[in-house]
Amino acid sequence: MKKEFVLQGLNCPHCAASIEKSLAKTKDIISVNVNLSTSLLYVEFADNIANIQKIVEETVHSHESDIFVVEKTHAAHNHEHHEHAKKSIIWLILGATIFTSGIIFYNINNYVSIALFTASYLLLGTDVILSAAKNIIKGNLFDENFLMGIATIGAFAIGEFAGAATVMLLYQIGEFFQDKAVRASKKGIADLMDIRPDYANLQQSDQTTKKVSPENVAVGDIIIVKPGEKIPLDGTILSGEAMLDTSALTGESVPRKATTGDSVLSGCINQNGVLTVQVTQVFGESTVSKILDLVQNAANKKAKLETFITKFAKWYTPIVVILAVLLAVVPPLFFGGIWQDWIYRAIILLIISCPCALVLSIPLGFFGGIGASSKKGILVKGGNFLEALANLDTVIFDKTGTLTKGVFKVVNIQPTNNFTEDKLLQLASFAESFSSHPIAVSICKEYGNAIDKSQLSGYNEISGYGVSVLHENKLILAGNEKLMHRENIPFTENSEFGTKVYIAVDNTFVGSIVISDEIKLDSKNAISQLKKMGVRKIAMLTGDTQAVAENIASQLQIDEVHFSLLPQDKVAKLEKYTQEKHPKKAVAFVGDGINDAPVLAMADVGIAMGGLGSDAAIEAADVVLMTDEPQKLADAITVARFTRKIVWQNIIFSLAVQIIFIVLGAMGVASIWEAIFADVGVSLLAVLNTLRILRV
Repeated sequence: MKKEFVLQGLNCPHCAASIEKSLAKTKDIISVNVNLSTSLLYVEFADNIANIQKIVEETVHSHESDIFVVEKTHAAHNHEHHEHAKKSIIWLILGATIFTSGIIFYNINNYVSIALFTASYLLLGTDVILSAAKNIIKGNLFDENFLMGIATIGAFAIGEFAGAATVMLLYQIGEFFQDKAVRASKKGIADLMDIRPDYANLQQSDQTTKKVSPENVAVGDIIIVKPGEKIPLDGTILSGEAMLDTSALTGESVPRKATTGDSVLSGCINQNGVLTVQVTQVFGESTVSKILDLVQNAANKKAKLETFITKFAKWYTPIVVILAVLLAVVPPLFFGGIWQDWIYRAIILLIISCPCALVLSIPLGFFGGIGASSKKGILVKGGNFLEALANLDTVIFDKTGTLTKGVFKVVNIQPTNNFTEDKLLQLASFAESFSSHPIAVSICKEYGNAIDKSQLSGYNEISGYGVSVLHENKLILAGNEKLMHRENIPFTENSEFGTKVYIAVDNTFVGSIVISDEIKLDSKNAISQLKKMGVRKIAMLTGDTQAVAENIASQLQIDEVHFSLLPQDKVAKLEKYTQEKHPKKAVAFVGDGINDAPVLAMADVGIAMGGLGSDAAIEAADVVLMTDEPQKLADAITVARFTRKIVWQNIIFSLAVQIIFIVLGAMGVASIWEAIFADVGVSLLAVLNTLRILRV
């Protein structure tokens, strides 16, 4: 069985990892995952567990007593409770005030000063000591709570009251900023989560509307979307016109105009006008539902650095405790010396060695990177994919719908024999008005005027050549060059790139029209930026012809191009590129069609176009660009590389400071104040440094 629980008030990356680890050890629990970004706990368990919620609550409260555990339903929302945060700030201010008073009385009255430092310590550190005690009872002996608890109690034992209180004060300040960092990271994700619609205005048979849950609306039903409301389901506009705010889906602030006949995606906000929409997808298959699922699972896949730090802390902490005990006992026992001096050094070692900075800042860094990406309309499905984005060596693009718009458009009109462009386009539209072929549709769309088909007769589709139709007793021919040769009509060949349509009237050539799939406006800039960012190789895979593929590749300055490929051919090409890459580098594939799904799934990083991309492509991908803009890939890499930079800064800084002060502390050079800086001071700086990711 599977269930989901909302952990209201969860803002600690380390606590999330600890809860996950503890539940995973519970008998008959098959798998568990705690997602900090959405405060959701996913648990799979055996049928014989009678009360899973009670087990979850007991485990969660053993780590964080102020977290509320609520079973999640499909209609439920995750509203964060801020009471705990407010309470923490009050206690922090009160504890800091008492601590400051202790400093004021330090040289006035020693007993008052000690009493104030003790009160501050108890106010700020009781939860740490209690957490350590609970974990010891449960067999989880070595963690940062244990290290801080034993170190500060030891500090009290040797008379370092101010030092013990300072450790707890700085730790709580660090917790405050960590909480703030997590909330800031969550904001971009929370904005995406807010796209979930609360209701749909379902049109009844008597033309009235009824508010219903979006989950109760079927395909083909008619819904009314009023100004200010979210579009609850994907559909097609039957009537009405409005400006749509798509920022929640795309990260773009510029509204998009939508009118009759246009497709609209759930999650957009209707800014003005009333829209009548026919539903094309049930809620579970709609864009908003898929995005919610992607976001909710974004933090489930952890980066290698995150898993490494978890394992590192598991072995690091007990080793440090053993070394501290040896440092306190061995020298005075076997080599002489004052016991208090060596105990003091051991306490300093314990304070310095707490891995808080690493345990807190690394998962927080990747979480911040996912949040920063989501604010830009880029959904990254896990920290591991963010890490891979930072190490891209090769980027392979699909063509149609990825680098090009995937929509045929008239790009060139060349009239002759005194015909104007408008007249030539009109004649071509007459000939093509009965056809549903994309080329015919693009010509009629370019013409833009209504065509009175009652004035047309004798329509004939000539397979492999083109079409013919009579208008005012004049025979209009529209087709390829083979049609002109077949009818023995002299014509001027159009040298422009694209699909050519030649037009003749009563066997006289009157001009040509070129239709082509347009390159997206930002495609060239996207390729250029990727090269500047150091991506070694950029390739394009397409099922299109050699001429078309090479022309697009030439315009965009793509390094390598492979054409006339079937889906299985694309997979084979991807495997070749994967084999050629550096072992520590990654290969990305960017696509949008259902035929791209196998390649997206096989790539180190599969990147899908989310706006118009197929459902299969979005589900198979690891990263989704919600605006359909290739340019967003460069943005995603920028965020990923900055995240990696911040994470490594925190790792190097934390370890360097700790190693230096561990040596100094063991030699008796460093005091408890240097130890405090090396531990909680470094943790605080690491968390503040992580906040920079949200401003990239």
